[in-house]
Amino acid sequence: MDKKEMELYLEKAGVLIEALPYIQRFQGATIVVKYGGSAMADHELKKSVIRDVALLKLVGFRPIIVHGGGKEISSWVGRVGLETEFVNGLRVTDKQTMQVAEMVLNRVNKGLVSMMEKVGVNAVGISGKDGTVLRVQKKYADGKDIGYVGEVTEVNPDLLNTLLDNDYIPVICPIGSDDAYHSYNINADDAACAIATAMKAAKLVFLTDIAGVCRDLSDPSTLISEMTTGEAKELLASGMIGGGMLPKLTNCIDAIEAGVSRVHILDGRLEHSLLLEFFTDKGIGTAIIGEGEEKYYVNQ
Repeated sequence: MDKKEMELYLEKAGVLIEALPYIQRFQGATIVVKYGGSAMADHELKKSVIRDVALLKLVGFRPIIVHGGGKEISSWVGRVGLETEFVNGLRVTDKQTMQVAEMVLNRVNKGLVSMMEKVGVNAVGISGKDGTVLRVQKKYADGKDIGYVGEVTEVNPDLLNTLLDNDYIPVICPIGSDDAYHSYNINADDAACAIATAMKAAKLVFLTDIAGVCRDLSDPSTLISEMTTGEAKELLASGMIGGGMLPKLTNCIDAIEAGVSRVHILDGRLEHSLLLEFFTDKGIGTAIIGEGEEKYYVNQ
């Protein structure tokens, strides 16, 4: 073996050693991964995410996937001749649109399960209606009725715990039911936050189409690797955060204050972003922690 080959092997060994304390720290921990955006649209990125989740499970984590499917829903809504309308980022969902959304989300769900099975881990695809995992009430947008859009009122963790305890990864599409058992579409971020809170998750991860939270949205070098909820609130109050990041960061704060240990915002377009964030000293996205929690990324 020449010197160059030896250096390559030593570098690989170094990566494993760097990962060791994080594997030990979160052994047996429940993590919730909200999966959506470009990472779902690109087949190679999708395989990368699935492999990452499989590895997390095999090293002792208890992963749960909550997925969206908005782009595919919009495509199918157009195919069947329906109009797509959004109010404050929420899809107006009449009865026909709800039927299309449920069909598409279940199709996406089973596709993810198949990919998990192909890489050698057990997975079960469910919607929030199964086992009454997600109970909802009708959600309004600034007082406007937007149809079958649900706001989570209760999470029943029994089915999820049963699946995790029996070595399965739950893959959940964000459809819930109300007290009359009508189906409602749920914002996937909201569903992931509610599930992470109910499961007392050690980590909640949002795979997004941005690098994380930046002080200057136009400058990736201003990425904030780690912040407390207090620092996140100050950032929101500053007016520097807008667009889709505003509700996402608010969701992160709510999840931490409800008991989730750490929330991560990652760029799902980057291959193996989950592993880089979880198992390296620096991380590659933004981690949000509670007040008084120890920051453990270096150079913070």
